[in-house]
Amino acid sequence: MKTILVSLLLCAQVAFGQETLGVVRHNHLALHVKDIQVSTQFYRDVLGLKPLAVPDNLKAIRSWFDLNDGQQIHLMAGRTDEIHHDKNGSHIALFVTDIAKSEDFLKQRNITFHKQTRFDGVVQIYFPDPDGYLIELNESKKMNNIK
Repeated sequence: MKTILVSLLLCAQVAFGQETLGVVRHNHLALHVKDIQVSTQFYRDVLGLKPLAVPDNLKAIRSWFDLNDGQQIHLMAGRTDEIHHDKNGSHIALFVTDIAKSEDFLKQRNITFHKQTRFDGVVQIYFPDPDGYLIELNESKKMNNIK
């Protein structure tokens, strides 16, 4: 059945053409960072992201991390300008399984954060990475069913 559906979708694309860019999902987010070692440590040890292999010729200037489901964060060395973000501007939003445990984790490490409750009752926590990129944490309603 799945094969039949895929075949029908492919035929429909050929018959009607691709009416949009054809984006099907997110691949990666790339962040320009000042100190690749400091940022790598933060994304690995604070955010708890799994490092991915980087080609040998890029190891000194890149770090890649797995966000699951084929999504990644790529860190790129060489940023020289300052970054200033607040919670109303650009930020990276990530789901966590337990927002209270995430808050305790940040407190234990003396990481400054802002906590608020969104209009729909979802608790959000905002904190900066070493370069000033703002990280937003949300507890996914779907994740609560997985626990």
